[in-house]
Amino acid sequence: MIKIWSMKKTEEAAAKKKPKTSAAQIRVQKDLTELDLPSTMKTHFPDPADLLNFTLTITPDEGMYKGGAFVFSFVINTNYPHDPPKVKCTQKIYHPNVDLEGNVCLNILREDWKPVLNLNSVMVGLQYLFLEPNADDPLNKEAAEDLRRGRDKFVYNVKNSLRGGNVNGTTYDNVSVN
Repeated sequence: MIKIWSMKKTEEAAAKKKPKTSAAQIRVQKDLTELDLPSTMKTHFPDPADLLNFTLTITPDEGMYKGGAFVFSFVINTNYPHDPPKVKCTQKIYHPNVDLEGNVCLNILREDWKPVLNLNSVMVGLQYLFLEPNADDPLNKEAAEDLRRGRDKFVYNVKNSLRGGNVNGTTYDNVSVN
């Protein structure tokens, strides 16, 4: 009888050491399993055991941002999917919808977030920002104003910034893959 009791105590101690899987982790695991990313997008998990913190690299193969590789950090809190993931660009880039600190202006990361949306929705939304920057809802107002004034000058500034150039007094990170 004592042996059974001590075995039960050992099992209980082992169960306490093993962290419980949260609802957020289960949902993230489901979202990641269902991902169908194009070749222009890659995820990276610095700690494979931590699905709530990872990066996404977007390498556009068309449009004005073609030739750049853009890295976004994803931090997902335990209230996911009720709260959206926190997404930041890890590089300083010239883009109307990304400010100099890496904050991203994407409606589904803010007021339009709904629990039925998933990580794939966010990733596709980020990729779309590189195909069609939105000057009407900017975080980088200078870049948005440049886009509104003239697309040719804006494209020139984008290409310059991809190589780590200076635009309007700000030096950007070199994100060029060429």
